[in-house]
Amino acid sequence: MQVTVSPGIVKGTVTANPSKSAMQRAVAAALLAKGTTIIRNPGLSNDCLAALEVAENLGARIKRGDDHFEITSHGVKPFYDEINCGESGLGIRMFTPIAALASMPITIVGHGSLTTRPMHFFEEVLPQLDVKCSTQDGKLPLHIEGPLQPKDITIDGSLSSQFLTGLLMAYGAAAEDVTITVKDLKSKPYIALTLQLMEHFGVKVEEQNFEQFRFGKKQSYNATEYTVEGDWSGAAFLLVAAAVAGKAEVQHLNTASAQSDKAILEALEKAGTHILPGVFTVNIQQNGLNAFEIDATDCPDLFPPLVALAANCNGTTKIKGVSRLAHKESDRGLTLQEEFGKMGIRIDLEGDIMLVHGGTGIKGAHVHSHNDHRIAMACAVAALTADGPVIIENAEAVNKSYPEFYDHLQLLGGKVAVAANS
Repeated sequence: MQVTVSPGIVKGTVTANPSKSAMQRAVAAALLAKGTTIIRNPGLSNDCLAALEVAENLGARIKRGDDHFEITSHGVKPFYDEINCGESGLGIRMFTPIAALASMPITIVGHGSLTTRPMHFFEEVLPQLDVKCSTQDGKLPLHIEGPLQPKDITIDGSLSSQFLTGLLMAYGAAAEDVTITVKDLKSKPYIALTLQLMEHFGVKVEEQNFEQFRFGKKQSYNATEYTVEGDWSGAAFLLVAAAVAGKAEVQHLNTASAQSDKAILEALEKAGTHILPGVFTVNIQQNGLNAFEIDATDCPDLFPPLVALAANCNGTTKIKGVSRLAHKESDRGLTLQEEFGKMGIRIDLEGDIMLVHGGTGIKGAHVHSHNDHRIAMACAVAALTADGPVIIENAEAVNKSYPEFYDHLQLLGGKVAVAANS
């Protein structure tokens, strides 16, 4: 699909789409609980739909209502010996330890960029928990055979907090008097979100400085009701759009959220934007924007909207955390450099630092998403202040996390033209 976004002013009110991070965790917790859980304001992105299908294959019964899902489960009791996590990095890293609670052999597959992502950490960690595990040279498919036996374990948290999320959730259903010790944890806010959600479903973990996670007496997940909060990762693009090209109110955003991408507010503030945060709404208005510095190590998904913001700021913006970008849907540091380069914005990559030379004017151009949802959205936002239209190829990549993105941009007055690829 090809989308053309023309320069223009944005103005209006829009409701943030549901958080796929929270939705996928809630689906996993509902699978681990006994009884019927109701998930309100559910996410319908590809990653969320993949999570629902995985839960179904692992033993849950799912009924879809108008504005909610009912998930009935009796714990992990797989119906099939294969699960497909689609293209979701969180899905595969979270559901693998959970699937390993079952005693039968299970093959875990995915498609698209997931087939090229590294999976060797499963082979290093799961055998320590009595799970047989093999990959194909560190890549999918992944073969496991449990049941997982929770034990005291030390893991390296520098590669992925998502795997720790899966271990914590699996331990929550089976652990007694054991501790997970983590070294060099990145993305602590995502683990805070995991612990928050586990507690909502009745499982409490004693956490010490995000280095030790202690499970005392055995606990079990309780079926409950859960309302998925708005997604800061997707909303970041709308907030930046308002900051560079007009003004907008984005509703259903919890300013007390544990989501790490709430840090977009810090960047917008540093750049000089007018911000009026409510409790569940954020008002943004365009102002003269200046270059800023921010450490995005704990929120790597913010790099694309931060670059779209920085392109509109006078001076050179410095963003730290580039090392977290290599194993995303694309190698995001290089992809941002290439695609924003086509729009006349110079980006330098210096080790863990990205330098964005902003305020030089954005040019209309023909760009490509590299099948990366966040690259497509960043290019669309940059187009709002370009000197001509920006044509985005493979623009449907947004379906992975935010299928409503172009509709929401239009709601705010963005000029968006969609054409199917010929």
